[in-house]
Amino acid sequence: MAGLPAGRHFAAGDDGYEDARRATVWNQRVPDRYPAMIVQARDDDDVIAALAHAKTNNLAVGIRSGGHSWAANHLRDGGVLLDMSGFDQATIDKGDMRAVAGPGKGGSILAAELDAQDLFFPAGHCKGVCIGGYLLQGGYGWNSRVYGPACESVLGLDVITADGEKLYIDAENHPDLYFAARGAGPGFFAVVTAFHLKVYAKPAVCGMSMYAYPFDCADEVFTWAREISADVDRRVELQIVATKSVPDIGIDGPAIVLASPVFADNEKEAEEALALLGTCPAVDKALAKVAYAPADLPTWYTAVMGNYLEDHRYSADNMWTSASAEDLMPGIHRILETMPPHPAHFLWLNWGPSPARQDMAYSVEAEIYLALYGGWMDEADDEKYADWPRANMAAMAHLATGIQLADENLGKRPAKFATDEAMARLDKARAAYDPDGRFYAWMGRV
Repeated sequence: MAGLPAGRHFAAGDDGYEDARRATVWNQRVPDRYPAMIVQARDDDDVIAALAHAKTNNLAVGIRSGGHSWAANHLRDGGVLLDMSGFDQATIDKGDMRAVAGPGKGGSILAAELDAQDLFFPAGHCKGVCIGGYLLQGGYGWNSRVYGPACESVLGLDVITADGEKLYIDAENHPDLYFAARGAGPGFFAVVTAFHLKVYAKPAVCGMSMYAYPFDCADEVFTWAREISADVDRRVELQIVATKSVPDIGIDGPAIVLASPVFADNEKEAEEALALLGTCPAVDKALAKVAYAPADLPTWYTAVMGNYLEDHRYSADNMWTSASAEDLMPGIHRILETMPPHPAHFLWLNWGPSPARQDMAYSVEAEIYLALYGGWMDEADDEKYADWPRANMAAMAHLATGIQLADENLGKRPAKFATDEAMARLDKARAAYDPDGRFYAWMGRV
């Protein structure tokens, strides 16, 4: 079709269409939603041509960077799917402590390129996640309790609007669109072609602690974790993962694993920052116990990916909460009792109390982040396992302040992901920059 990149656009029914469609989702659970056209963009001209095609044919536009949206937000029936994974460039300016990277750049790849120059950015925790969707939705990554959600380190963006206009946006240039770009996630109403990022000096030390407890220690572990939440050093990520088995550390049975990275100036500081995590009242019942060990990002990426296997089918849901352990424990017990086999898991993350945030659409968080990930291999088990995250999060929704867009399930469970004020600003900016509603909004909202 006129203007669209030769060999890189596929209409429904074309040879290669289904392969192109399935390739936009990282796991094996690909929704039965079929865009009218898929365009694999490599440069600005490709993007502008795709937008022109959408306008001419009155089609809405969905955007994919790395395809790690659990709900596959980018896959919609009848519209244009703009695949931005080809925008995977990155340049690093160590002198100015900045980087410019395309939305298709893998976060772990960018982290390695920065590491080679003794630099750091709070990239996402999973291999394969590209920075486009990750940064637009907020971006909880490595050392984000220190640096904040990664979108706070987005200094500006290159975007193309619905009418094909190229813009550079930041706090002074198109500030309403910049506000939206930091937190609107899959509801953002422009195409990002590059992020301008603030980067940081590489922390001198990356370390870890690891404790594993049987499920029957749940009351002790989670009650203690809630009690110490405000006291956990911000350089420590207290991540608690409950799953039916932990093959990577030789546990063939249910376990609650506290695997906690720390970033510090020296090993003494790292050990001191982690010391609090050895005070759990159930520590004598631990199945495994490592008070401190040196680590690095490649090791952490490998460990994390043990829970996210590309040959599995996945569903997810989440919530932010500042509720007490007493109020949370009935729901947590229900989660543990109904948990599917590994790699399904329950994540508890000590996050706050948080400092004041910048002026951006990302505006809902709380002291604790809870997320559920169902993972299974056989399509015949969809009915058995797919609703596990949604059902349990829905049952605890009265305790939530909202959800994070990273692990959202808005199509099945609409929930609050921004303050009312932020949503009003988003709606106003959308009306100004995308008056025809060319870009898809969220699959659900409240």
